[in-house]
Amino acid sequence: MYTLILDSATKTLYVALVKDNNVLKEIYLEGRNDHAKNIVLKVEEILNENNIKAFDLDNILVGIGPGSYTGVRMAVTVCKMLSVFGNKNLYSISTLKLMASGYKGRVLTRIDARRSNSFGMILNTLNDEYIIDEAMYDTNELLNHEFDFDVTEDNFKVDPIYCINHMVKVNEPHLLVPNYLRETEAERNLHDKKN
Repeated sequence: MYTLILDSATKTLYVALVKDNNVLKEIYLEGRNDHAKNIVLKVEEILNENNIKAFDLDNILVGIGPGSYTGVRMAVTVCKMLSVFGNKNLYSISTLKLMASGYKGRVLTRIDARRSNSFGMILNTLNDEYIIDEAMYDTNELLNHEFDFDVTEDNFKVDPIYCINHMVKVNEPHLLVPNYLRETEAERNLHDKKN
């Protein structure tokens, strides 16, 4: 059984291909606001290197954010298309959980949300228990909690098997929406003008 894992919510594009419980290949590609250029190319690369086609996939797992507004949408859109047009099972996982998955213990995972804020959480990966739920926090507030690892966009590592074991089935793939955790800057500016 083949599972494709894709996440583009951070500055690092992550792509992995897993067959049963064997990780065939992982790609970590640091972006420069160019995930749109690379996302399909990297999916094709990982499939071609393993001599399979998109229609050979059984499951597609996508990181649904939080993270970069545009970045989150890219992976979600690609995975929805693969699922709907290929009639494949679609699953989701939090980008923060995906980032934490390669560490064992209490993992503080955070993504820069600007203005001294972070999208963050603390997850005990040994029992998949949230110590601090996913939300947007003042970064210093997050850092005041106890944790074993501080994981950011710059140092995360993924355990694809952990991700597969904690993925959530998407029953209506065409209805899947990213988890932004806040309005976009344009939406906030629009509300500010109305007030």
